[in-house]
Amino acid sequence: MDQTTVFLTILGMMLVTFLPRLLPVWLLSSRQLPEVVITWLQFVPAAVLSAMLVPSILMEGKHLNLAFNNLYLLAFLPTLLVAWKTRSLFGSVITGLLFVAAGRLLFHL
Repeated sequence: MDQTTVFLTILGMMLVTFLPRLLPVWLLSSRQLPEVVITWLQFVPAAVLSAMLVPSILMEGKHLNLAFNNLYLLAFLPTLLVAWKTRSLFGSVITGLLFVAAGRLLFHL
């Protein structure tokens, strides 16, 4: 590829990435959103996080794995409990890391 094509490709990718982030902020910055929309938007981060995490916890390849040898499911349960009780991101991450490390070290999962 020549440099013009590479430059135009990078510029196009920048626009495609930047515009969907800029336009809502730009168009909605001077408006007050209805309360129902604000309430609904508060659930978006949890929904996105769930959509990313659930497949990696429950799936092994293309198959659902709910067995006792599913290390990530086993680590998820105490991590969820710590997150629920403490509401600490740091504590949750440390708990998950420790349980995954212990599962790999002690049980060779």
